[in-house]
Amino acid sequence: MKRFRSELAHSYATYSFGYCEYAERESNDALSALYDGGFLPYTGAAKIANTLYMARSARVRLKEFEPTSENRRVLKKFDGYLVRTVTPLSAFERDETFLNFCLDYFGKRHGDTMPRERLQTILDAGFITDVVTYTKDGAIMAYVLLAQDDSCSHFWFSFYDLTYIRQSLGLWLLLDCARAAQREKKTHYYIGTVYGEKGLYKTNFPALEFWDGATWNDDLQRLRTLCKSDAKREINAQDLWKDSLQDFD
Repeated sequence: MKRFRSELAHSYATYSFGYCEYAERESNDALSALYDGGFLPYTGAAKIANTLYMARSARVRLKEFEPTSENRRVLKKFDGYLVRTVTPLSAFERDETFLNFCLDYFGKRHGDTMPRERLQTILDAGFITDVVTYTKDGAIMAYVLLAQDDSCSHFWFSFYDLTYIRQSLGLWLLLDCARAAQREKKTHYYIGTVYGEKGLYKTNFPALEFWDGATWNDDLQRLRTLCKSDAKREINAQDLWKDSLQDFD
């Protein structure tokens, strides 16, 4: 793994100078080792592969994972209702049915945050290993994109039938893939970044820990405090970020 940094912002008044940390995956790098170092797959610009960024992310220690009573309530809603099929990305057909399902989900759920070009960038970034398909009587109900090896699994993106949004299908998918990773004897299950109020639901996962910039930390009260104060500390750095892309050239 090659690590490099890109300057983002600074404040002379507080002697604070911001550098974002990235990594380039090399051929002998285990996926689990990259994630263990606090990195996540980078897809912030088109046609960039095998690149990662460091961020406050969360993972579940699967040896200790046991669904809470609320988790079990959600699991009961769809257990036995959907059929789960796992296909290696190399064997998965990225046809228009799949692409349109994913793009339609993001368009309705999150607005214009997942154009076709970005979805293709994610699929080509060099990290996804498997696509999980959930069906009901042959009809597609959901897809999940996973990056995993023998030791870890990363639930990267999910796309699902929004008819079931008020029935917590999204959370069920997250929990179902956690159970699958646990059955496969993986050690850690990664569930992405944890920022802002919208990330607080992740702090309710059993056996959770977060990357604090130096190590994996299980102080969930600290994590909740950070999430609640993120809006106050966020900087408007879009133009600076664009300038930093030169580091990827």
